[in-house]
Amino acid sequence: MAESDKVFAGSVPEIYDSYLVPLVFESFAADLARRFAAAKPKHILETAAGSGVVTRALAPLLGEDARYVVSDLNPPMLDRARSRQAPDARIEWRHADALDPPFGDDFFDVACCQFGVMFFPDRVAGYREARRVLKPGGRFLFNTWDAIEHNDFARVVTEAAATVFPDDPPCFMARTPHGYHDVGQIEEDLRQAGFSTVEIATIEETSRASESCIPAIAYCQGTPLRNEIEARDPARLKRTTDRAAEATASVHGERPVSGKIQGHVVLASG
Repeated sequence: MAESDKVFAGSVPEIYDSYLVPLVFESFAADLARRFAAAKPKHILETAAGSGVVTRALAPLLGEDARYVVSDLNPPMLDRARSRQAPDARIEWRHADALDPPFGDDFFDVACCQFGVMFFPDRVAGYREARRVLKPGGRFLFNTWDAIEHNDFARVVTEAAATVFPDDPPCFMARTPHGYHDVGQIEEDLRQAGFSTVEIATIEETSRASESCIPAIAYCQGTPLRNEIEARDPARLKRTTDRAAEATASVHGERPVSGKIQGHVVLASG
């Protein structure tokens, strides 16, 4: 993973939250929140919370006595999450690294991470830390995307970007968000971290937008793909976005548009 893959700064958090979250994250966040709420947890840790889509889905489902720590490595993303959440005494916002969480052992009932583990530089270490802060019998629940071939908009945008930079195509989407999809590897990593029970389900959803430019803006300007594009040529960000919108329209129509998205939901315990 390139160092720029972890940078969510400048206008990226706002574009990410406004465009990408409704496009691909909200349905998975609602599913994750329902799975968590069913266990009626009282002490919850969320790592790599991003702009807070899971927080917004889960907080209303928790009891009044719940304590919910929401953390992220990127202060701009955490600031965006905090700004979108109504005041809630149950929520504590923490700037924290999932690989070095500043929490004691055996503290949380559950831990969650929506589409964040792909960014861990050492996933086994991150999983080991999640297990450390969980109480005995606690549960770790997270999502990771399936291969880019199963995610229509991400694939089309990546292919379009490659036509703008044919000699050095920006591959952030395939490399990082969609680069950790092998369920066998995921299970092996979790067991190496000490989890004894691992359940993995693959979920297919439909991503929808009012027009073809929305997936293009979401991915080209609201993710670290933007960092890759601008590192090559800042002047070609608009051209790449326009090319991605044209490619999306050619495959899915101009308005409205819909495409397949697919990811894994992983539950680890023990």
